[in-house]
Amino acid sequence: MLTKREQSLLDALEPHAKAQGIEIVMLEIVGAKKSPTIRVYIDTKNGVSFDELSSAQAWINDLMDEIDPFPGAYMLEVSSPGIDRPLRTLEHFERFAGERVVVKTTSPIDGRSTFSGTLVGVEGKNVIVECEADRFEVPYESIKKANVKGTIDFR
Repeated sequence: MLTKREQSLLDALEPHAKAQGIEIVMLEIVGAKKSPTIRVYIDTKNGVSFDELSSAQAWINDLMDEIDPFPGAYMLEVSSPGIDRPLRTLEHFERFAGERVVVKTTSPIDGRSTFSGTLVGVEGKNVIVECEADRFEVPYESIKKANVKGTIDFR
């Protein structure tokens, strides 16, 4: 799900995040090659406050300056995972069992590459998704992108 560069940045940030009780949900590099944007989505057991975002932005920025991942300029964005929370690890798929999800694969499985339905959980190295009456076992290594399908109750 992550490129080699994204994974190396994530590996550099995770020990610092864990020491502060922060989970790095996802890291992505987007935009132009000459001036990319590094997006870091963080969470804690109690959610993410503005103060936690501000604090994380500071130490992540300091680490990025040390690593210097790109020659020249880059933008850094630190935010909460939001309502459509990305799912990156097998632990994420276990934790969010029962939620509505969208899972996209690198190649088709049973003729489809997008699975939108209820996340059942994890069996071995497979992510189980129920789409209407069908149940799909999606190999974890074939997942390109996955996220919780956020819902808003306006009652």
